[in-house]
Amino acid sequence: MIKNQWYAVAPTKIVKNKQVVALRRCGLDLALFRTESGELGCVVDKCSHRFAALSVGEVKGNCVMCPFHGLEFATDGTCSYVPASGKNFQNHNERFNLQHYAVREAHGIIYLFYGDASLATDVLPYFDDLGDEWIYSEFVDRWETHYSRGIENQLDVIHLPFIHRKTIGRAFKTLVNGPKVIFVDNMIKTSANNSFDEGQAPKRAEDCEINENMHLRFKFPNIWMNFISEKVRAVIYFAPVDDESTLFYIRFYTKLSKFAWVNRIIAFFGVFANRTIEREDKRVVVTQNPKPSQMKGGERLLPGDGPIFLYRKMRQELQDLAETQN
Repeated sequence: MIKNQWYAVAPTKIVKNKQVVALRRCGLDLALFRTESGELGCVVDKCSHRFAALSVGEVKGNCVMCPFHGLEFATDGTCSYVPASGKNFQNHNERFNLQHYAVREAHGIIYLFYGDASLATDVLPYFDDLGDEWIYSEFVDRWETHYSRGIENQLDVIHLPFIHRKTIGRAFKTLVNGPKVIFVDNMIKTSANNSFDEGQAPKRAEDCEINENMHLRFKFPNIWMNFISEKVRAVIYFAPVDDESTLFYIRFYTKLSKFAWVNRIIAFFGVFANRTIEREDKRVVVTQNPKPSQMKGGERLLPGDGPIFLYRKMRQELQDLAETQN
């Protein structure tokens, strides 16, 4: 994982008011809870007293209460009450305080700040042009692979005529021109520019252009978009469970109609197309080893892997930066 980053980890709807949910993300076992006032809290899923899981506890006021001995913890991990010690001994509860993690909600997504909470910014990664007029449907699938492999697959323009030969790659354009890839507005941007192989040399990246009507975008650490058209988009946030498992939250966005109810129907059926394509990718990507991608892992990259190379380079730079911040 890249430390000191906001990770999109789950849809907001998984935690209802006065509810506690167990969540494993970024290799951490967490208890997410929503207080009576609706505030979201995130602490380690282990009571500091006798190590019982808080996720099987309950919400009491603005705290999560341990099911074993009733200790109460606020959203910032502070232990506010130890019943066995009585209400008059609250000032002695600090040794029971828990590790907590900053969480925010936006775009129907729960974001987790993985790292030093004091370094958390107010900027959550997403795509500003997906406003309220868009309707989306969403489904989730678990892949037994590192989240970086999933991201790289979505930036890969070489695989289209092979993995997707029966769907979006059936034209079988195997010659890869470029592709051109840029980093702009904290975002990797690229597009496929493949051709039929008639013996010609592929164009260099600098001689290609990004197709503004159909292209790919990626924002660190884990959100990707396929800009299919001005009125149709696909978005994936790759929620890292640990180093060997990832949950793919896949959204189909549309505003093809001026009627919201029509867009909801379109979005509903769009999920089936997304699922078909996603399963084609999954069959192959989960076979890659080692599970995490590496800057120098022995793979022999091609010029057409330019977007993947840029992703790995920038990911390494962010990891190195995080090390200096510790």
